[in-house]
Parts: sequence; C-alpha cells; structure tokens
Amino acid sequence: MEKFVLSSKTLAELENIVSELGEPKFRAKQLHSWIYTKFASDFEAMTDISKKFRENLKQNTLITDIKIKQRQISSDKTIKYLLEYVDGNMAECVLMRFDNRPNLTACVSSQIGCPVGCVFCATGKSGFVRNLTSREIVEQIMIMQRDTGLRVSNVVFMGQGEPLLNLDNVLEAINLINSEVGIGIRRITVSTSGIIPALKRLRDINFQATVALSLHAPNHQIREKIMPIEKKYNINDVISALKDLVNATGRRVTIEYTIIKNVNDSLEQAKEIVNLLKGLHCNINIIPYNNACNAEFEKPSEEHINKFKFILERSSHKVTVRLERGSDIDAACGQLSGKIKNV
Repeated sequence: MEKFVLSSKTLAELENIVSELGEPKFRAKQLHSWIYTKFASDFEAMTDISKKFRENLKQNTLITDIKIKQRQISSDKTIKYLLEYVDGNMAECVLMRFDNRPNLTACVSSQIGCPVGCVFCATGKSGFVRNLTSREIVEQIMIMQRDTGLRVSNVVFMGQGEPLLNLDNVLEAINLINSEVGIGIRRITVSTSGIIPALKRLRDINFQATVALSLHAPNHQIREKIMPIEKKYNINDVISALKDLVNATGRRVTIEYTIIKNVNDSLEQAKEIVNLLKGLHCNINIIPYNNACNAEFEKPSEEHINKFKFILERSSHKVTVRLERGSDIDAACGQLSGKIKNV
C-alpha cells in the first residue's frame, strides 16, 4: 500500500487518514499540532501519542516525501534549500531574516523553471519544466520550519516561476498557508510579471494578499527587450489591470524594479516611471541587480541608486531599496536556478 503523506494535509484530511488506520478521529488533532505547531520531523518526537500508534504511523505514513537535496547558509544567515520532489525534479526556496528581527520570511517557488524568460534572471535561463502543486508549494515552508525549528511569519511568492501562470495551485496553497500553517493573508505577497487575465481573476475574488508587479522597465520598448512577456501583455494594460485590482480590493500593490546600469537606471527613466504609475496606489521597491546569469549587466553605484530613488519619492510613493540577502550563495533576487551548486 502506498504510504499517506501527512504534511500539508488539512485537519479534515488527517481525520480521514487516521480513520483509515483504525484510530479515533481525535488523533488527527494531535498530528495536526505536531506537524504545524511543533514542526515534528519524525514520529518518535510525538511523545503524547502512544507507541502503538507511532508504529502504525511509521508503517503507513510519511511526514513528507520531499528531500532536501542541498542546504546552503549565507554569511547573512539566509538559508537556501534545493528540494527534490518525488519525480526527481528540483526547485529552490529561501529563508530570510532582516535586521535581526524575529520575523522570518519564506521565499517560495511556484514552478520548476519559469516560462517568462526575463533576460536578467537565472530561473528564466533554465526554461520551464512544470507547475508545482499546492502541496509542493506549502511543503517548502514546512521543510524550512522543520529544519530550523523556527516559525515562518511571512511568505513571498518570489522564487522560481510565474505564480499567476499557476494560479489554481497558488490560490490553493495560499488557502493552506492561511488555514493550516497559520500565516495571515496580509503577510503573504504574490509577485507577477503582469498576467492580465489572472489579475482580473484576483480582482473578481477580492484577493487580500499583496500583489507585487515585476515592472523592471519604465516603458514598453525597454521592457520588451528584457522581459519577453511584454510582447503579450503591454505594460500600460497591466497598470490599468492593477488599478482595477486596487479599486476592487482596497489593497495597495507593490512595484518591484530591478535597476540595471545603463539599461533602466537613468534619471529620465525614473521620471517616466513616475508618470507610468500616476494614479496607482502602490509602494515601490528598488532591487539592485544581482549578477545572476548575464555578464553584460551590472549594478549601478549606490550613489546613483539613491538619486534614482529620490526622483521616485517626489511622486509621494513610499520607495525602498531592497536589502540584499543571500547573494554569496546565489539566493538573492533573480539568482535561483534549481540546480545543485558546488559548495
């Protein structure tokens, strides 16, 4: 008989599993607590469960069927995990802490590879393999918690893949993250390159997590050169869809802007961004380019980034420069490739 996998199951599903094993339903609440609250990595840790039931669980279930293929720790304590799924495919996820705050952020992947193909992103260079299931997404968070014994408080869908091209699984994963893992909807952010039909669907369901747009260019011409998705979804139409989303949900969106020297970093281009975003209720997050896979691109100087930021701030938007995390282990924005690295 194929073993039941317990992690990422709902309480109702755990009740069905324990019933199949001939145990009373209250056992499911015990299992749920050990999985989601105490982060148990083996059945022997479940000390308030009888030895007989633990043996039953060992014989018929697994806590997870996903393996940590590689684990790297950055000098800034960021942890990058390369996970191997049951079909042999692999994806990366990252656990981050900022400024010694207790809050931990999990950066999760939604796909193996990515079909969008942004020229400055290592994931895009690896091509697209398949979507991750909702449980494969949630399990990234659970594995981080079991491995470290620490509770994740924030989740960002900013790892490998375009989340809105895997929307059904992403929405189901968010539901599980909220209901089972216990992370509030306002602590979840979903990043997208601008898939207009999916943005309209989020509007229609009154989506309450934060949506972040990967803008990365001030106009259609430049965006088309570095982000092939622009050929299908024009940035002006994307901004219009975002305005509709904000009006429907009342939620401010985030604009992500990877700044690349001599590509999209001129002060005139900063002024273009201000005009492009006029009337959009948003924050702006500037991301200094991380050398991922394209040697022709460079990061602008810190002084230049600050000048660029100053122009954006004059538009009354809140503007931040993203604090780089995990670049020394290729865990920073745009560096995830889903492959084993020599360490």
